[in-house]
Amino acid sequence: MEHEGQNKQVSEPKYECLLFDVDDTLYPLSSGLSVQVTKNIKEYMIQKLGIEESKVQELCVSLYKYYGTTMAGLRAIGYEFDYDDFHSFVHGRLPYNMLKPDPVLRSILLNVPVRKVVFTNSDKAHASRVLSRLGLEDCFERVICFETLNDSKTGYEPVNADDAQVFDINEYSSFPNNGVELPRSPVICKPFEEAFEKAFKIATIDPKRTLFFDDSIRNIQSGKRLGLHTVWVGSSHRVEGVDYALESIHNIKEALPELWEADENSENVRYSGEIAIETPVKA
Repeated sequence: MEHEGQNKQVSEPKYECLLFDVDDTLYPLSSGLSVQVTKNIKEYMIQKLGIEESKVQELCVSLYKYYGTTMAGLRAIGYEFDYDDFHSFVHGRLPYNMLKPDPVLRSILLNVPVRKVVFTNSDKAHASRVLSRLGLEDCFERVICFETLNDSKTGYEPVNADDAQVFDINEYSSFPNNGVELPRSPVICKPFEEAFEKAFKIATIDPKRTLFFDDSIRNIQSGKRLGLHTVWVGSSHRVEGVDYALESIHNIKEALPELWEADENSENVRYSGEIAIETPVKA
């Protein structure tokens, strides 16, 4: 005689992957590190690109809002510079001691029985330093970063033939609200769909079974359009495109208990040693 329930199928967990942004997601905006990043970007624009100081603030904000990163925006409007030099100037001088180890988040990540991947617009050196300072360097299967998504290191390749000249900052200072159609950036990054699709392919991610954590509402909404389940970190307000809103990344277990309940028989996922910082393989 068959025991009751013997032929019942074990239900498949709703989520098979957690996809995390880094800056202002794995650590709070209140840490102050992002303020230092913005300061360094503005200094780079003034010192290295010769942009008038009075124009930098508005341009920096507009480029970030439209292109996802100021770097991507600067390249789109015609500025040429070495990517490594930019990252060294912006991230290489950061006071990483502003970040402290986070044993609470470490415990959460190590004990949730789902694979975990980092997806950041920053360069691999910055991502590695942040994860190390937080004590999370062995909590992720891999890190998808700037170098993963962008084949060229130099930043001197043409944007395209029609956009060879740098835009007049005075004329375009109020974009993207002045009706001007802006050029596409050669930099692949969030919030653009190409970046997400490339990340999905690299990490073999099924967006319909993935939870995406990010502090940027634009990134969140892009991810939602592509099928991701979304968690807006740093806000308690659910808006269009947001499935869950967390004031703090520490609230994962309270907001998403199903991550632990989905498969009680699963062994906890553990990762040890160095994380795999993914870089593109060229033919």
